[in-house]
Amino acid sequence: MTELEKTYGDALYQLALEESLEQELLEQMNGVCALLRENPEYLRLIGSRALAKAERLALLDEAFGGKVHPYLLNFMKILCERGAFERIGGCRDAFVIAYNERHGIVPARVVSATPLSAQQEKRLIEALEKKTGKTILLEKRVDASLVGGMRVEMDGKRYDNTVASKMEHLRRALLAQS
Repeated sequence: MTELEKTYGDALYQLALEESLEQELLEQMNGVCALLRENPEYLRLIGSRALAKAERLALLDEAFGGKVHPYLLNFMKILCERGAFERIGGCRDAFVIAYNERHGIVPARVVSATPLSAQQEKRLIEALEKKTGKTILLEKRVDASLVGGMRVEMDGKRYDNTVASKMEHLRRALLAQS
């Protein structure tokens, strides 16, 4: 995340906080960024200097006016005017980080060899919440190449309990004894 993205994302979050719009703007930012990921040509169009600034702003009004909160629309226009519209995803990331910190939410990612059962997922979330004292927002992914076990990434740390990791530890232990 760039300094610009952090600054702008944090500024939008502070405005949302002051106006009690955190949840609404979070959901709308997520929606806008999802749309832009699905339509990268629109992102390029709004960022293009080939179109006059007034035309790009009019396109934003046409696409999002009345569909998102005016604060978010104005935020997008500011990014457009400053030639930084392509940074909206990073601004959203900064907004999410500020939101999560304020609300005691820790995102965690689990990668497992097979899909977790509902019971496994529940136990994992409970264990992580006990460890952190915060609410866990779990992202799940399956990677059959792990063979077995799971790997959890949270707060910049990796907890690896995969078969591959265990085999590597065993290999190192055997080599150390040689």
